[in-house]
Amino acid sequence: MIKNLASRSGRTIGLMTTALFLSAPALLAQDSAPAESKNLLEKYVLDGGWTMIFIGLAILALVALAVFNFMNLTKAKFCPGDLKMALLDHMANCRVRSAIELAASHPSYLGRMMAYALPNIDATRPEDLGRDQIEDAIADFSINENRKSMTWVNYISLVAQAAPMLGLLGTVIGMVSAFGILAESGSADPAQLADSISVALLTTMWGLMTAIPALLCYFFFKNKLNNLVAECHHAAEDLINASIQTVNQDAYLAKIPEGIAV
Repeated sequence: MIKNLASRSGRTIGLMTTALFLSAPALLAQDSAPAESKNLLEKYVLDGGWTMIFIGLAILALVALAVFNFMNLTKAKFCPGDLKMALLDHMANCRVRSAIELAASHPSYLGRMMAYALPNIDATRPEDLGRDQIEDAIADFSINENRKSMTWVNYISLVAQAAPMLGLLGTVIGMVSAFGILAESGSADPAQLADSISVALLTTMWGLMTAIPALLCYFFFKNKLNNLVAECHHAAEDLINASIQTVNQDAYLAKIPEGIAV
């Protein structure tokens, strides 16, 4: 009798175990189905709510501004080497009029700057050719021209400042919605709060992910612009010095001793 009961119990346990193993994959698939129903776009973008639209526009603006500044802030558009050498040849041979015509025909920063500054050369002052007037003209040109180029770089700074604020706005909206659900339900049900918390966290994440690259791009392009302008100023200084040295060549040679008698 006892043996029959034991055998029957063993058979029952075996059947239950077999049924459990056979039904386990189906149960796991049912449990994982809701988690896998959302793709990455829905999970990390669309669940952020309507604030993600403005953050997306900020990302597009950042990409467009970065590409524009990358194409605009180049040495070819600011201080091309061939133009610098041609102007240096003209100025070293005191062909100021030819240098002005060449500079005026070139659309680069250096060309337009020298076309604006070189007419201020004063031939009645051979000792310095009116350097102070030339430098004042260069400074005036740089102030006006740098403001135009810096405007597009400053727009990147605007994106860097606006993106985290948009993320904070989405965070506040999500938290307000979460506390509204708590006030209505009277209990902290994670399933009810998940959507609101998702909005708060996703907008904060995307706001920071937009602001950090924007901040890096801002300082990169700002330093690049400053370096290009400084290179143009050094080139202008070399052109002026070359012309002054040619005009005062005899005076410079007189200062150099031929030799020392022993």
